[in-house]
Amino acid sequence: MGTVAAASSLSLYNPIRLRERSHARESFCFNNNNNNNKNSFKPKTLIRKRPFCIDTIGCSATTTKSTTIGFEVESKKHDLLRTVQDTQRGLVTTADQRSEIEEALVCVEGYDAGLAVDLGELDGTWRLQYTSAPDVLVLFESAARLPFFQVGQIFQKFECRDRTDGGIVSNVVRWSIPSLLEEQEGATLLVSANFSLVSKRNIFLQFEEVSIRNIKISEELQALIAPAILPRTYLSLQILQFLQTFSAQVPVNSPGRQSVGGLYYLSYLDRDMLLGRAVGGGGVFVFTKAQPLTL
Repeated sequence: MGTVAAASSLSLYNPIRLRERSHARESFCFNNNNNNNKNSFKPKTLIRKRPFCIDTIGCSATTTKSTTIGFEVESKKHDLLRTVQDTQRGLVTTADQRSEIEEALVCVEGYDAGLAVDLGELDGTWRLQYTSAPDVLVLFESAARLPFFQVGQIFQKFECRDRTDGGIVSNVVRWSIPSLLEEQEGATLLVSANFSLVSKRNIFLQFEEVSIRNIKISEELQALIAPAILPRTYLSLQILQFLQTFSAQVPVNSPGRQSVGGLYYLSYLDRDMLLGRAVGGGGVFVFTKAQPLTL
């Protein structure tokens, strides 16, 4: 008896039986609609709704995949910054460290390979975290050997908002002479260049000028030129003003001089990290986004 009841119960949920019962109800309704009886049942129009579950699942899967990739990229970027952390921006590295850094670089670059550079995202100020470029490392080496020379922060500032073909880039080096200038940021070395976008990820730099500006003399030097215990003369004030406003420019691109330029490959770019490679063995660069810089 229990078996019969169970079988009967299961048969109620048999899909074939359910379709047959549904078809029977629809037939009954439409047959009754043709009846001349005034009280005949008039069924409402049956509307079949399009299932949406497949689209929802696909959208959910895409979102999940994008989130997973986002986490992976951030993890790889963190690993890269960790590997360069104790290298003094590239000055102190071993062969094993350089190999590890290159591997970490390639891992991050793989997430951006083949995509065109977004100049709107490139626009802004970027702080150098690591480089293997000889022309930058020589500055760090000089500061390490010479007690009267300091190298502070190094930036690249791109000005290319609302552009599609290129813009202006400024290489900014903060430096100082202890006791004469303020610590780390006593003066600014500025190398300016125009750049043009020559492919999806390559830019060509056309260097224009090298200048020294933003001289900030130390309190010790100010006291030496114009001691606080003595009246400041017109001459001493003129000397102070001259030093504080001193600026020197040397053009590197003139009609009588061969054009100076270089090809630069932007291997990775997002809202807070920029990776670059100077084409021709000029070294690699790791930058992170910095606050806007006023030159």
